[in-house]
Amino acid sequence: MSTIILGIESSCDDTSAAVIEDCILRSNVIASQKVHEAYGGVVPELASRAHQQNIVPVVSEAIRQAGIDKSQINAIAFTRGPGLPGSLHVGTAFAKGLALALGIPLVDVNHLHGHTLSHFIKEDEHTQVPGFPYLCLLISGGNSQIIKVNAPGDMQVLGQTIDDAAGEAFDKCAKSMGLPYPGGPIIDRLAHEGNPNHFKFAHPHVDGYNYSFSGLKTSFLYTLRDQLKLNPNFVEENKADLAAGLQKTIIEILMDKFSKAIADTGIKTIAIGGGVSANSGVREAVQQYADRHHLKAFIPKRSFTTDNAAMIAVAGYFKYLDHQYCDITLPPFARVTI
Repeated sequence: MSTIILGIESSCDDTSAAVIEDCILRSNVIASQKVHEAYGGVVPELASRAHQQNIVPVVSEAIRQAGIDKSQINAIAFTRGPGLPGSLHVGTAFAKGLALALGIPLVDVNHLHGHTLSHFIKEDEHTQVPGFPYLCLLISGGNSQIIKVNAPGDMQVLGQTIDDAAGEAFDKCAKSMGLPYPGGPIIDRLAHEGNPNHFKFAHPHVDGYNYSFSGLKTSFLYTLRDQLKLNPNFVEENKADLAAGLQKTIIEILMDKFSKAIADTGIKTIAIGGGVSANSGVREAVQQYADRHHLKAFIPKRSFTTDNAAMIAVAGYFKYLDHQYCDITLPPFARVTI
């Protein structure tokens, strides 16, 4: 008999619901919030209000698209954290209420686990998934981590950012150039048109497999400040080269530590996850490294790199099989590591 999981994701500004049947995706509905674009970043209060408006129609649509009845759902998996407190409260409260109404188990999911296990989302029976152990480079707006995944419930962080994350570096530098929010995808597009070697930015050096991006951000901002004093049109005239140089530097920083971890552990299967794994330069760098070193690389579909409920449902599926249910009284949490 198959296992059907309803996943609910509301950690930031996307309201999402998905249905999986034994890891095979039956639906994945996402409602994005455009209201934040005018503010250059996510406004928490506006995000939580939008979740309240979106969650009922999004969940209803996910169930409809999956072609199931609510009575067939075995458990509800939801993002308990990390994320924006107000946004998490909306998803948590809805998941608890629906689980109680249906009389089925509730499974809480660490949002970062969802990104790390997104490679187990199957679009059909022939979808390949990683074998254990594998190394995952988790890169997003709030996290940059190298994770050794021994099993769905056994993950070890080998390295992580000691300050800013890669996604934050993309977005903050893009904002300093006057680019609209979110800036990461725009940097990616502009980078294809620019010379990545025209400008040089700082490469912070930290111990072990850890990351630091604050020095890079400072170097980028100082370059803009100094050049704008000489030429007020500097950014507009060099936009593509600045984007290309920034993207190249971030990728080099990421791959320097990731490749070291791969070599030191000897693990032959690697993966990437998180919002920044949608970046074309990152995807190409990881795939090329895997090809050169005869490794198996798992690079997620772009639709599974952003916040989505399919990854929450998959992570919840594994916890459900192990009977790791969530106490109905547990609150969401804003901050946590893997």
